[in-house]
Amino acid sequence: MQSDWVVVLPHAVLAAGGLLAFCAGAFAGGAAPWLLFAISVASAAAGGLAALVPVPDGAGFYGMVDAGGYARFFCVLIAAITVLSLCFAYPYALRRGFSRDEFYGCVLFAALGMMLVGSSLHWVIFFLGLELLSVSLYVIIAARRGDPAANEAALKYFIMGSVASGFLTFGIAVLYSVTGQMDIARSLGSGFLMANNTGLLLALGLILVGVGFKVSLVPFHLWTPDVYQGAPAPVTAFLSTGSKVALFSALLRFAMDTEAAAWVHLSPVLWLLAALTMIVGNVCAMTQTHVKRLLAYSSVAQMGYLLMALLAARQNGASAVMFYAAVYALMDLGAFGSIGMLSREEFDLDLLEDYRGKGYSHPWSGALLGLCLFSLAGLPPAGGFIGKFMLFQATLQAGYLVLALVGISSAILSVFFYLKVLVALYMRQEETAAPVPPPGFSGSLASAAVLVLLLLLGILPSPLLAAIERILIARV
Repeated sequence: MQSDWVVVLPHAVLAAGGLLAFCAGAFAGGAAPWLLFAISVASAAAGGLAALVPVPDGAGFYGMVDAGGYARFFCVLIAAITVLSLCFAYPYALRRGFSRDEFYGCVLFAALGMMLVGSSLHWVIFFLGLELLSVSLYVIIAARRGDPAANEAALKYFIMGSVASGFLTFGIAVLYSVTGQMDIARSLGSGFLMANNTGLLLALGLILVGVGFKVSLVPFHLWTPDVYQGAPAPVTAFLSTGSKVALFSALLRFAMDTEAAAWVHLSPVLWLLAALTMIVGNVCAMTQTHVKRLLAYSSVAQMGYLLMALLAARQNGASAVMFYAAVYALMDLGAFGSIGMLSREEFDLDLLEDYRGKGYSHPWSGALLGLCLFSLAGLPPAGGFIGKFMLFQATLQAGYLVLALVGISSAILSVFFYLKVLVALYMRQEETAAPVPPPGFSGSLASAAVLVLLLLLGILPSPLLAAIERILIARV
């Protein structure tokens, strides 16, 4: 066991960065927005670099935090998501009046919560990370104080998130009462967990409800379109990627650690949730004329694809989940980031008709949105094609033929509503060119990074896949 502070160095760096951002705003007489942005980006980048510091695999910080490559992979991914989200958000927030210390500080604390969730080996650390993540997101969703839609979205997320946290807390308490363990791996893989243990099944069901809300699984997804539509576009990018990646890193850990007898009972429930999530997400997206709501339902469907492959995690499907988590983060970051860059200062572009001809009047942002839509649809040459191929392959190899067919059919249906947005972007002329603020250097840099990385993962995925395989082999 390690208690060395190097294990929690990425978390400590983010915590220090968040405190520094708050102190700069409190004691520097309202620090310049560029300084707060620089502190935040530097802290997130330093946290990602700290996760690359070599430490022996195993449990650290009194056995509560994972020090292995699995946790470090997700820490680096979450740090990258945070940096890109901040780069998209800075010019957007600066022109709309919420580029203040509470925004940047809460983004860093949300990222800290994501890292804690992804690297937790103890239920207390998992719960604290999830609550830190949730409370910070409540604040940044309502960062634009004068926007009624953002305030309504934050209130809805807060109320429903509080109920979900109650389910999760009660589930952890029941699990502890059954096993006497707060260590995640021991509680899920303990010899005390018998196939006919009602308390165990109740605990796992309650935990699944709490986590299912956070990752927008059907039927716990109803908050998603309202919150995504009301929140500022760059905040939606951060919410839809960072929190989902963090929670799926925990779900994947649960899947690999749960005792086989309990997994037999869990698998049919996960099968049904995956099928419903893919079908409902894609069918509801087809009827949308609001692009942010369309992408919200698309995000729901993407979680269904990941949950489908999660069923195969115990049969070598873990690498597909990890790879697609990285690709999904890039796709949704780019999609919502480009919406922010295309939007006017008064409101975000929302109706499908608002995107008429934007691909010609704003080629850079239009190209980013177009590539992300191609990737979300699973079309080459973007990374989404390779990612979806791996998900379906893992599902088929694990023997879930019917679920794979449901997923493939849903993915084919999804092409229709992604093409609706592309048609508006490139096949219709813009009637009046409304003034759009320039994306700024940071927005352009984040756009270029997403474009390049999505194409690289679609054309040359082998380096990332090789790294993931090494991590999973070391974990075993």
